[in-house]
Amino acid sequence: MPWESIKLNSGGCLFRRLRIGVDKAAHMSGYYIPSIGFGTWTLGNGQGPVDQVEQALENGYNHIDTAQSYRNEGETGVALKESGLSRSDVFVTTKYSGTNGLDIPTSIKNSVNSLGVSYVDLYLVHSPRLAVPDIPTCWAQMEKVKEDGLAKSIGISNFGVQDMEILLGSAKIKPAVNQILLHPYVYQRQKPILEYAAANGIVIEAYSALIPITKLPGGPLDKPLNEIAAKFGATTEQVLLAWTKAKGAVVVTTSSKKTRLQGYLAAGDIDLSAEDIAAIDAAGALGEKKVNMKTVLKRVVVGAIACTTVFGVCNFFGISMM
Repeated sequence: MPWESIKLNSGGCLFRRLRIGVDKAAHMSGYYIPSIGFGTWTLGNGQGPVDQVEQALENGYNHIDTAQSYRNEGETGVALKESGLSRSDVFVTTKYSGTNGLDIPTSIKNSVNSLGVSYVDLYLVHSPRLAVPDIPTCWAQMEKVKEDGLAKSIGISNFGVQDMEILLGSAKIKPAVNQILLHPYVYQRQKPILEYAAANGIVIEAYSALIPITKLPGGPLDKPLNEIAAKFGATTEQVLLAWTKAKGAVVVTTSSKKTRLQGYLAAGDIDLSAEDIAAIDAAGALGEKKVNMKTVLKRVVVGAIACTTVFGVCNFFGISMM
């Protein structure tokens, strides 16, 4: 498949690309990240996530993305073991989520033990809110994780431009990745993050790329996605993933359906034109404005209801508001 592996920085900013299956030893050294991954965020725990991770591995996914807060690192570890694949065959990402109030040194040890591995390929701080007491102190602890060999690469998630500026102001090791929400309806809002990351050699990973279809159908994106899908003989999901890839982002996605997993891999074959991308961008920007307006109107309505309630209570008790 033409989903390419992307070289992560190891403190510098040089990048090189190679196709999945080529130079596998270098690809799996911990500094190359497969540009499509299977995420365990919504899988819960128990036998379900074990089966789904195994299914993803069996269908060609060699990048598994989990997190401390997903509470299925153990299940992911079982699936990795039962797959029969060697450690170097799978790129494993997990995240520090501050679960149960545990610190980074304790959390990474717990994570590798749960996953049944001696190291992870990528370890992320799940949110800047977890950077306690501050971002520089938190990042120094992440650097220690890499220095100790518990993670080949370290990175961040949900960090804005200002957060990244603070981090880079004191970092000895640059974050390799910033994993963020990314789809056409939030692209304009997230664009400064993409630009700052690109300027500083930080790879963007995208989660929830399919939200315009799964959660927000009927919006401005429907028309261009359907037209482009028809042109390529593809699904609208595949077009969205191709758009995400065209933005230079690593895709983290999931499905319990084997056919969808295979379809997501096949999306790597779709080469969108500049016109296709521009049409999706324009529809996404229009949808973003509508979503923002709905949010504003919702707040206005909630505020009006609250004011009406307050006035009613005051009138009942004979309290003047003037």
